[in-house]
Amino acid sequence: MILAIDIGNTNIVLGGVDGETTVFYSRISTDHNKTADEYAIVLSNIFKLHGINRADIDGCILSSVVPDLTNIFKIAVKFITGKELIVIGPGLKTGLNILIDNPSQLGSDLVVAAVAALHKYSGTLVIFDFGTATTISVVRGNGDFLGAVILPGVRVSFDALTSRTSQLPSIGFEPPKHVIGTNSVDSMQSGLVYGNASMVDGMIDRIEEELGESVTVIATGGLAQAIIPNCRHKVICDDNLLLTGLKLIYDKNSKLKRKNY
Repeated sequence: MILAIDIGNTNIVLGGVDGETTVFYSRISTDHNKTADEYAIVLSNIFKLHGINRADIDGCILSSVVPDLTNIFKIAVKFITGKELIVIGPGLKTGLNILIDNPSQLGSDLVVAAVAALHKYSGTLVIFDFGTATTISVVRGNGDFLGAVILPGVRVSFDALTSRTSQLPSIGFEPPKHVIGTNSVDSMQSGLVYGNASMVDGMIDRIEEELGESVTVIATGGLAQAIIPNCRHKVICDDNLLLTGLKLIYDKNSKLKRKNY
């Protein structure tokens, strides 16, 4: 079993992947102040919670958009599992042909999601990742990564709205009964849910128009389940996309290492 870790600005996703099977899945809050020892304790408790034996971990791989935590996790993972952590970055084999102006600027999370989507789905792919930022990646079926779109995440937009408007309440991310709200809560929920669903539909239309073809659309990330059911386009929700991508990249690169021994 491979321990796969994705560190985002808001949440850290951890999972155990064995072949095509996700053995366990856990989501914790990103804490920039935790030490390596504290994250080691978190990892140990997650293993206990899911009944995971440390000896069952054959290797570990990490994707991170928080550089300050990357080395901390290297230490924590080594302490708990005894394994060296593979970190997504330049020099790793991914199978992607990254066609953006500066490939080194492409976030590791976008790389991982694209690798998984290419493995699981066919055609030209559009991948929505609802994280701290909402990202949209466009990938050809042959592995050409054409580019991306980045916009403020759903929760970031919500937090900015409520922090700057003292009379607006804090709300949940449930869709209201009507698009046209008749009170503050319904009006905000309509904007957050239906507004972001309309963004998804509108961006799909624009991307298909620009490419001149239909696309397969996949969505992942913490708030995908709140937004995607309200879209008019067909969108596949895949919560395990990043863990799958991490396992695939681990397999590609661990095989290369074995050949070099």
